[in-house]
Amino acid sequence: MPTDTPVSNSGPWDAKLQQFHGGQEWAQLSNFVEDFSVTTNPFGMPSGAKLAAAHSIEHSHHYPPADQEPAKSSLARFLWPSEFETERDRLILGNGASELIDLVIRMAPTGTWRPGPFYTQYKEYERSARNNNFTLLPPGTNDKANVACLVNPCNPTGDYLELPELKAWISDNVLPGGYAIIDESMQPWHSEQFREHSLTSQREYVEKLYREQGISVFVMHSWTKLWCCTGLRLGSVVCPTAEHMRAIKKIQVPWSVNTVALAFLNAVVDDAEYLQDTWELTPAWRKATVDRLQTLFPDWEFHGREFLSWIWIDTKDVGVAERAVELARAAGVPVRSGGPGYNLPAFIRVAVRHPAKVDVLVGALKAL
Repeated sequence: MPTDTPVSNSGPWDAKLQQFHGGQEWAQLSNFVEDFSVTTNPFGMPSGAKLAAAHSIEHSHHYPPADQEPAKSSLARFLWPSEFETERDRLILGNGASELIDLVIRMAPTGTWRPGPFYTQYKEYERSARNNNFTLLPPGTNDKANVACLVNPCNPTGDYLELPELKAWISDNVLPGGYAIIDESMQPWHSEQFREHSLTSQREYVEKLYREQGISVFVMHSWTKLWCCTGLRLGSVVCPTAEHMRAIKKIQVPWSVNTVALAFLNAVVDDAEYLQDTWELTPAWRKATVDRLQTLFPDWEFHGREFLSWIWIDTKDVGVAERAVELARAAGVPVRSGGPGYNLPAFIRVAVRHPAKVDVLVGALKAL
């Protein structure tokens, strides 16, 4: 559980102004092998979409399309294969999910903010709420809030609510007239049937909730994880109505998604083989990694659903966790400490990666 003493060691981050995030150490490692500190897809950037992005540089002396097309419609078709034409007016793209998180919270009703039901979650929502002068309610509170933000699946803990549980949580935790922001960035890993398990499939429910209680439900995605394109900055939000989407567009700076990112997105949604590999091999590689680490360290606890692209590990000892982070970094395979940001220094987060890369990590951790 969280400790009372804040943990520093923020690396290049300004700890007073920014929220710590993984993925910053690789460039400083002369022996870099693989980045286990981020939850991106182990298959790397899809080659076809990477090529499309590279070719788009030829057109980068022009402004990007102000309506984000055709990439926005292509993403809508990915999310709603049969109904995309009626759904896309609720969708808007952003410069990563981070831009859209801030925009939605800025236009939300003022008052109280609360996180999801888990003991920690991705902290960018909390940072934005604090910057916008919300009163922050603690995890575990029974109080409803004006704005409630739930990361589902939860990064880093790996917890996941299915739709009935998710809807119950919204009803129990959001005040009438409030905002519910549900982050489903990691939800497409669920399976080939991810859409039917996603809140994006629940338009009737979302409309009814808004009509009867004035609660606005936003579904947030960072696409940089599923398609391993964190350097491109690419996110989206599905709004409860087209009017909500236009309200975001009104305060969004123009051209926040650049030509290269739009070209990548427009191509990557059609890469079915990449997704099949993701759904088939991520659970297998994850289980194999857990089994290997559990054999070495039987006292460690391994958390998270089987389909996720990372493993959340409680080493039970702050010193052991710190040493594991040091050994991994020294071997060129950095992992994410649970200390900075999450204030859980006995935990580490390890990404799912190719077995050959896991060999390097396991070899390094054998020195513990």
